[in-house]
Amino acid sequence: MYTLLYTDEFLKQLKKLNKETQKRIISTLERIRIRPYPYVKKLVGNPYFRLRSGDYRIILDIKENKLIIYVLEVGHRRNIYKQFF
Repeated sequence: MYTLLYTDEFLKQLKKLNKETQKRIISTLERIRIRPYPYVKKLVGNPYFRLRSGDYRIILDIKENKLIIYVLEVGHRRNIYKQFF
């Protein structure tokens, strides 16, 4: 089972969202702790992965050898990719 580690940036962005969206994002993250790869997609030209939760995308870094998932950022799907490309 993977360990979830949240960055300060992710926590700051999460607090700006409404409570219902926050719960959905956290439950989505809890669901991928056992086997993340069926749920995530690799970002093109980037070492990170994305996870879909409704209209929001969660940017992740998965360390396979340590069984750690770093949760980097969360944002609406129309805005989140601008920071990475």
